[in-house]
Amino acid sequence: MTLEDVRKIYEGPEDAATQYFRSKMSKPLAQQMTPVVSESLQDVGALKSYDNVMGEYRSVPFVPDARADLTEYVTEKAIDGIFHYMGKEEAAIRRNPAKRTTELLRKLFGS
Repeated sequence: MTLEDVRKIYEGPEDAATQYFRSKMSKPLAQQMTPVVSESLQDVGALKSYDNVMGEYRSVPFVPDARADLTEYVTEKAIDGIFHYMGKEEAAIRRNPAKRTTELLRKLFGS
């Protein structure tokens, strides 16, 4: 993180830190989450059901090709959710001094 990054986060919108972390951490998070998501989808039978549905879909004449990876989709949506709620919490911390519960947050944003 550069000093310019810090300035942009501090002076930026209510979710500036979240946007920064999303840009830096989405790919590593996806790499770590994908095996867990895949195993979970396999355990509950979702991958088999999805493959069955896609097999039926592909057997219908004249339908466009659908190339969708269920594990990738679920992982992407999970990461979207993580950063959505992280952004909401960041905005709350920026707006509400009572949410600044650590010394670092009080020092950064004032009390």
